[in-house]
Amino acid sequence: MTTVGQPAAPRVAAGPARTPHRRPLSRRGRPLWLLIPGGVLMTVVVVIPLLIAVYMSLLSLNQYTIRRWLSAPFLGLANYVEAITQSPLIGSLGISVSFAVISTVISVPIGVAAALATQNRFRGRAAVRSVFLVPYVIPSFVTATIWRTIMQPGGVWTELLGSLGIKSGLWLNGPNAYWTLVIVEIWASWPFIYLLALTGLQTIEHEVFEAAAIDGARWGRQLRDIVLPYLGAPVALACVVSVLNHINNFTLPFVLFGVPAPNNVQTLPFLTYIESFQSFRFGLSAATAILSLVLLAIPIVIYLRIARLDRVDVR
Repeated sequence: MTTVGQPAAPRVAAGPARTPHRRPLSRRGRPLWLLIPGGVLMTVVVVIPLLIAVYMSLLSLNQYTIRRWLSAPFLGLANYVEAITQSPLIGSLGISVSFAVISTVISVPIGVAAALATQNRFRGRAAVRSVFLVPYVIPSFVTATIWRTIMQPGGVWTELLGSLGIKSGLWLNGPNAYWTLVIVEIWASWPFIYLLALTGLQTIEHEVFEAAAIDGARWGRQLRDIVLPYLGAPVALACVVSVLNHINNFTLPFVLFGVPAPNNVQTLPFLTYIESFQSFRFGLSAATAILSLVLLAIPIVIYLRIARLDRVDVR
């Protein structure tokens, strides 16, 4: 309020309100406390058992010292040396790797072909896709039990081969046991390749195929120049995951062959089980499990390295 004869104070034009400076989204303080539940769960489920296994691998732990395993004799790296030099670790490693590679190499074309066959719409496509997923959704225990019955002497498998004029011996023992494991693993695992390949195919726009058809590209060229490049990353991931899954598969050979199993199907998990619950050498089995973990980390590191290089090239 102004008095008579006194000039009024000049008004200041109201400018736009100044907003506080906000840092970019990438620099904001992230609520890292949200990771606490997952970190606690990971510590309890993974880290602590891993540390216990490492400690057990350094002890002379057997059926006599298991009751007081904290005071068992300390051996250092002796279990690791024995696992590499004296135990059948190298043989089991060769069986696991060859079995995993053969199963993956054969499963990939089957899965990709199934994905290509069910990509386009047709009557009954949903039913066909459901049937393709049956081997994948059946538990490994049930799968092994069914195939154990099929592979019995005088069973469906031998009768089928006999009707084709093929003479075969025992499939659950002897040299054929390895190929039984490969056949059953392929039957149970190819739908996983199919799922990832189908996911990769669904990312391709339909207009791309229409443009290629207008340019006169036949199906073979479309497959080579369009489909396969899009399937590169999903199929590579499927191969890595499949190899790791095949190597880690314990239920299938255990239920399919039982104990004692033929030597040519004793994979790394099977060997760990035998050393633990057949020989009762828990320290040696822990060392075998740690070495298996290190070996399994190699394909993961290779895949992550390749994926990182591809990301750098894209940038």
